[in-house]
Amino acid sequence: MSCSIGFAHVEQEEGLLSPLLLRKKAHSNPKAADKYLYHTKRFQTLSLLGLGEEGEMENISGVPPFLLTGIPGLESSHSWLAGLRCVMYALALGANTVILRAVQVESNLHEPMYYFLSMLSFSDVAMSMATLPTVLRTFCLNAHNIAFDACLIQMFLIHSFSMIQSGILLAMSFDRHVASCDPLHYATVLTNGVSAGIGIAVTARSFITLFPLPFFFKRLPICRSNVLSHSYCLHPDMIKLACADITINSIYGLFVLVSTFGMDLFLIFLSYVLILHSVMAIASRKERLKALNTRVSHTLVVLAFYVPMIGISVVHRFGKHAPHYRHVLMSNVYLFVPPVLNPLVYSAKTKEIAQPLSVCFAPSKCDFHICF
Repeated sequence: MSCSIGFAHVEQEEGLLSPLLLRKKAHSNPKAADKYLYHTKRFQTLSLLGLGEEGEMENISGVPPFLLTGIPGLESSHSWLAGLRCVMYALALGANTVILRAVQVESNLHEPMYYFLSMLSFSDVAMSMATLPTVLRTFCLNAHNIAFDACLIQMFLIHSFSMIQSGILLAMSFDRHVASCDPLHYATVLTNGVSAGIGIAVTARSFITLFPLPFFFKRLPICRSNVLSHSYCLHPDMIKLACADITINSIYGLFVLVSTFGMDLFLIFLSYVLILHSVMAIASRKERLKALNTRVSHTLVVLAFYVPMIGISVVHRFGKHAPHYRHVLMSNVYLFVPPVLNPLVYSAKTKEIAQPLSVCFAPSKCDFHICF
């Protein structure tokens, strides 16, 4: 009985105690050891950020800013890391903007496949713009704080555009399925109106599904460390800082993950099974290879999107005691790889996209009609 009361007392005070005091309580109460390890890790992070202990703990009566994390231990290298991130942002924004412009002005790209590609490029640009301010502030200006409401908005935008990307990848797989399995009816099935309707439905699903998420989080008191694991705000990272029951948030987050990303991935896999079955029915080996080659771009883009997303989800849910560099590595792959890789993959495998990109990025051939 006394042991349970002591443990409850530690939990009640954990948002106000320093790691030193928690260590003393951990010696007298073994159940508090995990709490001590958690706060010690956060305290070390704050020390690396150059912040005092008074910036670590949340006052329940107020709503202080969150503290974003660069790469603890590599603060002296943040300047050249910032330069690298600027290059990545420039590539992502530049290449995807060229694709958007090319699809707009080139009449031979006015097809459902390229409409969906332009939607994917737009979501990549939007995702980059949502994270750019905090990432550059963290690495260039060494400014780690972000207001509570601003963090909620960024979290909502990141997850929303990520879900839009997932829906567009599903739409692109449906496009390839119709082109492979029912080519004679392709023009009648995927009209411009249907393509626009799919884009609107994907966007509406994202915003409607994620709309409750900030409100679910806002009701939670934050009384633990307010240090996040990344240079931007993610829901799994934020709810770990709450000291109240997060069952509703966890269940709803799992429901969103399974019903959207999980279902999209399953349907994409199913479409590829049907496409593969249709391609294998082609008698000519040369024609089979040609048909499969046209699907390589979409396959690579799907892998570039889902592998980092699954990785960062696994690290957040099951890697509580994993080294911090794994969190940083996965967050950077999740943030930078898809927006940069998508236009490069499509330019390498699709000559209709390669030509506008080569025109814009080759100074001697620059065509302002396409690029701007």
